[in-house]
Amino acid sequence: MSRPAVSEQRLALTRDGRIRNELKTPYKDGTTHVTFEPLDFMAWLAALVPKPRVSLTRFHAVFTPNSKYRKIITPAGRGKASKAHLRSASISDTTAAEEVRSPMEQRASMTWARRLNRVLSIDITECEKCQGPVKIIASIEDPEVIKKILNHLKAREKERDSHSNPLPHIRAPAQPKQGLFD
Repeated sequence: MSRPAVSEQRLALTRDGRIRNELKTPYKDGTTHVTFEPLDFMAWLAALVPKPRVSLTRFHAVFTPNSKYRKIITPAGRGKASKAHLRSASISDTTAAEEVRSPMEQRASMTWARRLNRVLSIDITECEKCQGPVKIIASIEDPEVIKKILNHLKAREKERDSHSNPLPHIRAPAQPKQGLFD
């Protein structure tokens, strides 16, 4: 868990309804507290919230996205590198094969089936029973349709369980086993 942007211990409410923030270190002029009107305090807090979809992790040197050396040093081989630079550097065949792909193919995001395989080691493109290829024909995303399908499958499972021959009930408690030395 990360620490909050503002320490609650250094905040106080004054008698006239303002918010007083004690500074961690005093300013050069000796100021130790900053007082805000409630609306100004809210604006100050809002300025601390990062913009949506902005990475909070910053990379430097060869790990920056635009570094020409990033493609060579990262395990996934991602990054911007000139073709001449790639030829001169010692790189694997898989990275050289990526050079042949079109820009559209390079920009295409990973499919959810590949993500499942990569993250959870679940290969949904292969049949569990015969190990043959499976073709994905639909992706159901409507919650109501998903509920109907799951309820239907639960009803079928209950029906199947009611037709199967259940084991007879145990009439007497199990007897403890005798050990070798009892």
